[in-house]
Order: sequence, then C-alpha cells, then structure tokens
Amino acid sequence: MLQVNYIRENREKVLERLAVKNFKQPELVDQIISVDEDRRKTQAELDTLSAEANSAAKQIGELMRQGEKAKAEEIKAKTSSLKEQSKTLSDKLASLENELFSKIVLLPNLPHTTVPLGSTPEENTVVLEHGQKPQLPEGALPHWELAAKYDIIDFELGVKIAGAGFPVYKGKGAKLQRALINYFLDKADAAGYFEIQPPVVVNEESGFGTGQLPDKEGQMYHVTGDNLYLIPTAEVPITNLYRDVIVKEEEFPIKNCGYTPCFRREAGSYGAHVRGLNRLHQFDKVELVQVVHPDKSYETLEQMSTYVQSLLQELGLPYRVLNLCGGDMSFGSAKTYDMEVWSAAQSRWLEVSSVTNFETFQSNRLKLRFKGKEGKTQLAHTLNGSALALPRIVASILEINQTEKGIKIPAVLVPYTKFEYID
Repeated sequence: MLQVNYIRENREKVLERLAVKNFKQPELVDQIISVDEDRRKTQAELDTLSAEANSAAKQIGELMRQGEKAKAEEIKAKTSSLKEQSKTLSDKLASLENELFSKIVLLPNLPHTTVPLGSTPEENTVVLEHGQKPQLPEGALPHWELAAKYDIIDFELGVKIAGAGFPVYKGKGAKLQRALINYFLDKADAAGYFEIQPPVVVNEESGFGTGQLPDKEGQMYHVTGDNLYLIPTAEVPITNLYRDVIVKEEEFPIKNCGYTPCFRREAGSYGAHVRGLNRLHQFDKVELVQVVHPDKSYETLEQMSTYVQSLLQELGLPYRVLNLCGGDMSFGSAKTYDMEVWSAAQSRWLEVSSVTNFETFQSNRLKLRFKGKEGKTQLAHTLNGSALALPRIVASILEINQTEKGIKIPAVLVPYTKFEYID
C-alpha cells in the first residue's frame, strides 16, 4: 500500500510511475488527494475542538475551586455543545478514513525506474541467458510421457482423488520431489537463511498484509467455514511473522526461508501450455523472504537473483533471467526478475522463480517498521523469491536428462535421492 503523504507530495511522479504499470484508473490519485485533504481539515477542526474542551474543563475546575459555581455551570453548558460538535466531526473523520483506505488499496505499487515499458510478457527484457539448449535425440519425450513411462507421476490418479492439477508423485518421482526440497533447504541454510515451517492457511489480515487481498481472491482457495485461505506461497505466512512489529536496525538483513505446499486456483487455465507439470493447483516450493534496510533492498534483489541462478547452474539447467515490464508485474511489485528454465521437449521457456522487491508496499500494510540509529521509526523493505518452485524444475530435469538408460539424476541431487537414474 502506498503512503498517502508520498502520493500528496509527489502527485506527478506517482501518475508517471503508475502509467508504466498501465494502471487504468489514474483519477484515483486525485480522488485520494482530495479525500485526504478533507480528512486532514476535519482532523484539524476536531483537534481545535478538543483543545477548547480541555481548556474549558480546566476553567470549570478553577472556577469551582474559587466558589464561582454559576460561571462554572455556564461554561459547562457550552462544553455540551462542543461534545456534540466533536461527535459529529469524529463520525465524519471515521467515514473519510474508511473512504481513503478503500481508495488507496486499489493503487498498485509504483515500479522502479529500471522497470521497462511494456504491457505483455513478450515485452519483458532478457537480462541474461545461461547454458546451451540441448539437442534431444530423435524420439525424445515430453515430461508427461516420461512420467507415465517410468510410472513416477500419475496425473489421472490425481484427477480421481481431487481434480485436474493435483498430480500424485510415486516411487522415484516422490523421492525426487523430497530430494529437491531438502537440497533447496540445505542450500538456503548455508546461505544464512533461517528455516521456518509456517501454517499453510492464513487469515484475511495476513492476505492483506502481503498484498494478495483484495487483489487475488479469485486465485486463492477459500476455506469458507473458517474464513481462511490456503497459501499461494510461503511468502504470505513468513512475511506476516513481522506484522505489527518494530525490528531493530542491527537485525538487518532478516533472512528466512521455508518449504510449503502452495495452492493456486488458476481459474480459466486450459490448453497445451498447462499440460503435465506446466501449471498445477498444488505444488511444492521453497521460498526466500528478506526484510532489509531501505538503502540495501536493490543490492539485496541482485544478490537473491544471483543465488537463485546458482541453484539452476548446479542442477545443470539452461535458464534465462527476465526484468519484467510494467504490464507483467504483480500488483505489489516495485521490481521483479523472473528465472525461466528451458523445456527441451516443448521448446519453450518455463518460469521457475520470481524474485521481487516490494520496497515499502507490504511493510506499510503490515506496519513492519524499524527504529534507525537516529531514533526515527520508519518502514522496512521486504523482498521474496522462489528458490525454487518444483514442478517445472522437475519437468526440465526429466526432459533434458532423458537417456537410453533412463533419466539421469543431476549430480548434486544423488546424495539426496540415493540413486543415479530413474529407470
């Protein structure tokens, strides 16, 4: 959530940056400024009345001590009018604050100045590409056919139990999943991240704090009986550990990681591009979350991007890094890098990680602050990144490493799988 003071003092800049995100309601900015002006005026009037009431109360006390009861009663009569006016202004202020809040939550975060212009994924900027795209032998199979051939992932059984998008991992397929999770967690631990095992359901306050609500209700599974939401990513519960918290500056950087299953409805998704592991309703992911000093957040973003790339390099997967354009960014993002791996059998790139700097967008909603060395309390910056999401990593591993002998397991995973081939 943007800060109203910043919007008021930087109107032109806000409109300029919102245009980069192709925001369709720029009139909201002036509406917010207008409501805020009314709010501040009403607050000033209420403060003046409160000061008058306090002054009158002191006068009444002094007059009573002096035996001037008649004068005291006269002033008391005037204070009853002040109370009525104060009640009216208090009600008006509450209404204006609610109106201001309802409008300001509709504004997305402002994109950083290094975010490229564009409205579609095709306009994202390729930052770098690493590794050679493999040439598969004749007769090579896509991952969903490999999964059936080696009986390691059963998509139809998942449909029977839950529905499309809920695969069943079997045998060496299940062990490969567990190996990847443990490998990613061990690497995060070695990089200084503190492991968290959070709940996989959150309340509305948590969904609002990280920006999923009121923006992505249609993409989240809602447990209606308890008004809870299944998490779309561990970012939500882990970041919310710091809701309504004032941290110490010397604690920075705060680095947490966590493995969770993730749930996304992906309403309306269909077609060849969602086949197999390409897009699921439930999937496993290890998430990184950092809370940092505002001066360090873009340095941290680059570090997190480099770290995710190191995992892809160790797994031997060709990948590329994209700087997302304004129109392809999330509602709360100030800047996002996407990492995509190459699906050799499908001949296309598949996103496996997003690393995002939210600046103060989440911390303002969360009231996540820190006290600086000079004693001033200010908002921290938050970042998160997938390290990594498993389904498309598995898809790429299966396709790239298919041999006549079977699926060769990347060397870094063998200590976890205890086998070198899926055969």
